[in-house]
Amino acid sequence: MKNNQYDARTFALMLRAMMEKLEREIRESKFAELMNKHFAASSIPKSIHCLSLRLTDEYSSNAQARTQLPSPEFLPLLSDNSYHHFVLSTDNILAASVVVTSTVQSSLKPDRIVFHIITDKKTYAGMHSWFALNPASPAIVEVKGVHQFDWLTRENVPVLEAVENHNAIRDYYHGNHIAGANLSDTTPRRFASKLQARSPKYISLLNHLRIYIPELFPNLDKVVFLDDDVVIQHDLSPLWDIDLKGKVNGAVETCKGEDEWVMSKHLKNYFNFSHPLIAKNLDPDECAWAYGMNIFDLHAWRDTNIRETYHSWMKENLKSNLTMWKLGTLPPALIAFKGHVHPIDPFWHMLGLGYQNNTNIESVKKAAVIHYNGQSKPWLEIGFEHLRPFWTKYVNYSNDFIRNCHILDSV
Repeated sequence: MKNNQYDARTFALMLRAMMEKLEREIRESKFAELMNKHFAASSIPKSIHCLSLRLTDEYSSNAQARTQLPSPEFLPLLSDNSYHHFVLSTDNILAASVVVTSTVQSSLKPDRIVFHIITDKKTYAGMHSWFALNPASPAIVEVKGVHQFDWLTRENVPVLEAVENHNAIRDYYHGNHIAGANLSDTTPRRFASKLQARSPKYISLLNHLRIYIPELFPNLDKVVFLDDDVVIQHDLSPLWDIDLKGKVNGAVETCKGEDEWVMSKHLKNYFNFSHPLIAKNLDPDECAWAYGMNIFDLHAWRDTNIRETYHSWMKENLKSNLTMWKLGTLPPALIAFKGHVHPIDPFWHMLGLGYQNNTNIESVKKAAVIHYNGQSKPWLEIGFEHLRPFWTKYVNYSNDFIRNCHILDSV
């Protein structure tokens, strides 16, 4: 009897040890999977790199690829406020083509559209080539590199230069994401969010350029800013008729909605409220809003200190060694635009297609703008298969550059 009791107790302990080991292995494999996904999301697919290289080469060898954008007779339209001006900041040529194509094809007034595409110096030639060889007629497209804006000097963007060159920050975004992490004290979902917050794009000047739109386009009164991971499915002309009630930023709030994961964001989701400056100045339960599709009243913006506030808080976060917040451009914008945001109907901007696998397909079909924010971009292999067609329908797979770089094969 004693032996049986002893054997049962031993068996129970052994079983428990085996179960704990199994749980630990499953957990570790899940974290490893998330790490692999993070690296996949941060890298440039060979096909997209090929597209950029071939188009850059075309710019050098083909005069048509160097054609002025827009052509001289349309230059006055770049500052004509009777047109609908869109701003897109990106170094992804394929993504930019989808944003522009989907906007134009979905518009009831495509001849009133002007796109201002800003890219970095290394991508400029390729980006210019694409839109010179593939005009978005009847819309107007302007392509400019950051090096072509006189206003973008070191004096005007000192904080961003510091962000890009600060060793501790570069280590945070480019270093070992496992080292020092207590995996036993977090969930896979929290770990995934932390990895997303460490995307190198968050220290890119292109990602911060949106805060300088009033200075970069001094003659414009109102623009719609689009991220490069969106698809436009409805006519956006009505956005220019929305009364922002004197506010600067028309944006969709992200603290209420059917999707409890995507639409449950408050300031406490972005900031460290144990930091005294954050606790003193912010309300943890205040509703957050989304970047990605924003109506900016530049006339009203120029009468504010939004840019100065943004810079000031960026400096404070740098001084605190990133202990106030971790995630890129939205947190300082949530502070800088405080009191300057006008909520717009969620119909205009549906989020989460890059991290919410259970996104409601019927809701996707109805939304004016769908946003693949998150790691699972539609141009990556890790993109969600059932959500990818909403993006790929705007890729011109008959284009020689697309075919020769095997874009179709990669997605």
